[in-house]
Amino acid sequence: MSLYEYVFLARQDISAQQVEGLVQEFRTIIEGQGGTIGKTEYWGLKGLTFRIKKNRKAHFSLMNIDAPPAAITELERQLRLSTDVIRFLTVRVDEHEQGPSPMMRRADRDEREGRGDRFDRGDRGDRGDRRGPRRDRDRDRDRDFGAREAPAAIEDIDIAGAPETGEDD
Repeated sequence: MSLYEYVFLARQDISAQQVEGLVQEFRTIIEGQGGTIGKTEYWGLKGLTFRIKKNRKAHFSLMNIDAPPAAITELERQLRLSTDVIRFLTVRVDEHEQGPSPMMRRADRDEREGRGDRFDRGDRGDRGDRRGPRRDRDRDRDRDFGAREAPAAIEDIDIAGAPETGEDD
C-alpha cells in the first residue's frame, strides 16, 4: 500500500465538530477500501489568501493515510460531491512524519511564547512622542499656505494687467 498526506479545507460556516464528522466519514471510506488512517490533525479555522467559493476562511485538517490507490480515488470522488469541502490536496509520500506537523509545532511555539494573537506586536519600548514636532510643522504650514483674505470690494481688485476688450464704458 502507498502512503499519503491528505489536507482538506472545509467551509467556514460549519463547526469544528462537523469537521471531525467529515474526518470520520473519510475514515469509513478509506477503511472500507482496505486502508488505514494514522495521524489526524485539526489545524483550526484560518483566513484564506483569496476567496474560494465565497469563503474568506476555512477549517484546515490533515490526515496521514496508508491505503491502495483505489481507496484514494474513491475518497477524492466523494470529496468532489461534498458541499462542505472547498479544496483538498493529496500528496504521496515515502514515509509519514513522526510527531506533530509543522503547523501544529508553530501553534505550540506561539502558545509557549505567549503569542496567542499573531498580530500582537508586544512591547514596542519607549518610542517617544512622535506627534509633537509634526503638529508644529503642520500648524506652520497651515499658517503660511492657509486661506487668503478676500478683497473687501470688487473695486479693490487690480486689473491693470488685464487685456483691453475694446469697449468704451
